[in-house]
Amino acid sequence: MFKLGILDQSQIGEGRTAASALAETTELAQEADKLGYSRYWVSEHHASQALAHSSPEVLIAHLAAKTNRIRLGSGGIMMPHYSAYKVAENFRLLEALHPGRIDVGLGRAPGGMPISTRALQEGKYTSVDQYPQQVADLTGYLYDSLPPSHRFAALHASPIIETAPEIWLLGSSYDSARIAADQGAAFGFAQFFGNADCEQALRIYREHFKPSILNEKAHSLAAIMVICADTEEEAKRLASSSDLFFLSLGRGALLPSFPSAETATNYPYTPGDLAMIQERQHKRVVGTPEQVKAQMIKLNEAYQADELMVVSPIHDVAARIHSYRLLAEVFDMKG
Repeated sequence: MFKLGILDQSQIGEGRTAASALAETTELAQEADKLGYSRYWVSEHHASQALAHSSPEVLIAHLAAKTNRIRLGSGGIMMPHYSAYKVAENFRLLEALHPGRIDVGLGRAPGGMPISTRALQEGKYTSVDQYPQQVADLTGYLYDSLPPSHRFAALHASPIIETAPEIWLLGSSYDSARIAADQGAAFGFAQFFGNADCEQALRIYREHFKPSILNEKAHSLAAIMVICADTEEEAKRLASSSDLFFLSLGRGALLPSFPSAETATNYPYTPGDLAMIQERQHKRVVGTPEQVKAQMIKLNEAYQADELMVVSPIHDVAARIHSYRLLAEVFDMKG
């Protein structure tokens, strides 16, 4: 059976603040730790009114100090904004403080609007084309494996420690799958986002995987939207929040906060809106514990991922915790 982890985007719920969203993330990570989930990753988003994560490294340090066992990671660090050397030092420090519990997930998307990208990259030029080299450099710094011909071969990332965080390359495209395979890295595919087919992406990754200092064989996860409740009706009601949120994202007019189920169910949808929402239904798993388990198993029979990571955009934190608990119980996870 596949391992289960959690990806948290810290949605700032309607009527709440960024500070309360981050407090909820702490509570959720602690609950995931107790329930037996394998990983808890936090995302990177800039200049967002609806999402609170802008610095995964800082939040990981906080969450690692508040939990005992679960692996903490970035989902992910948007590398075009940063120096591979600085990212390596950040995550070496995290690994030194919490050995064996840190994952560094890397992405190549901007994680924000063009204006925030310009601000983050002011005074430098980095394009997504440089991403494979950035990954190779980061690997060299974290594993002390830079080739002698490298421009910074004499450089070491500090602190110098005996262990290294796990490196994961993340994406929602076939190109991302191929890059991860070429680098010999573990690969996480965002099934809940984008248009590429998860089954095909993970197949491309496995077929083209090259053993490396990171991994002898391919290792993958699929991140899927999962909302679980005691009844199917309640699960669908909770999922209506994400329906409205992703509808606004698709329109290019993102809502200022993550809507409540009440706001979403009372929203005056047009026939076009309902058609857009219907097109996304295959991107999510919603229902009772037994329904959700059956759907997840069926999906992964096709995906063949080693791990699944659940994304549960639920407005009410108590309902989200309950969803995690139901999922842990139906999969017989041990805390």
